[in-house]
Amino acid sequence: MSRLDVCVVGEINPDLIFYGLPDVLKPEEEILAKQFQFTLGSSSAIFSHNLAALGTSVGLVSKIGNDVFGEKCLEWLGDAKVDTSRVVCNSGATSTGLTVVLAQTGHRFILTYPGTMADFRFEDIDLDYVFSARHLHISSFFLHKALRPRIAELFEQAKERGLSTSLDPNDDPEAKWGSDLTESLKHVDIFFPNEREAKQMTRSDDLSEAVRKLAIRVPILAVKLGPRGAMVRRGSQEFHCAAIGVTAIDAVGAGDSFDAGFLHQFLNGSAIEECLRYGALAGAYSTTAEGGIQAFSDKVRLAKFLQQNAA
Repeated sequence: MSRLDVCVVGEINPDLIFYGLPDVLKPEEEILAKQFQFTLGSSSAIFSHNLAALGTSVGLVSKIGNDVFGEKCLEWLGDAKVDTSRVVCNSGATSTGLTVVLAQTGHRFILTYPGTMADFRFEDIDLDYVFSARHLHISSFFLHKALRPRIAELFEQAKERGLSTSLDPNDDPEAKWGSDLTESLKHVDIFFPNEREAKQMTRSDDLSEAVRKLAIRVPILAVKLGPRGAMVRRGSQEFHCAAIGVTAIDAVGAGDSFDAGFLHQFLNGSAIEECLRYGALAGAYSTTAEGGIQAFSDKVRLAKFLQQNAA
């Protein structure tokens, strides 16, 4: 089995994104959108697609339903050369999930039907395949209802097999930020929360305090700060990167793209400052097109952007 650079264990579902909505959404009224985008969604799938587009070999282990949504997601991932050979198809009635994003000025509403992501179990995972990689990445910790009780175990086994590891927690819909996340962090090398997530999980309104609390749990903490860029804390060292100036169209998938850019450089042995800047660059580039993967689907445009913004 040829060794992958990164194995992603996570969810797959499409996004249906509505644009041009009124600032106020009133119940019972028919609300008209100016346009929409049907595209690959979910943190794990967007991350996998965009990391592969950057030139890193990626395999995605997941579960989909026996439906057109799942088939289309595999098609999008295949276009980026993501290996989906270990994606299992659900034999029951549960379908592939779907996320509907209502994009409005300055914010968005995100509605998700979890579908098969909530049924994805530890037993669905080909462990030999996962451990054939150099690195294990997991996203959407709290959406994996069936897998979540054994995520810490999966990370622990990966570390025992010599893999480096990373986790993007994404949001906790229940806002509990349970102790099992803390347990998983014992086996995580790179932790990728955004500012809101970092504050919520540490019960802190102050970013510096949140960073201090999280940095003692993981070797590398990378916090995404939206329009203020991003920062990394490694031990006593702290690095900051301002946001890269682009004409932003859509922030969907920007955080996952940051993770992809950061890990692409990390696995190439780059200095932590370069990992941070490349992450910020990938996150910014993601916003220049609608949806989480559209910008990265244009290889010529991607290469030109990276060349023009090379340090």
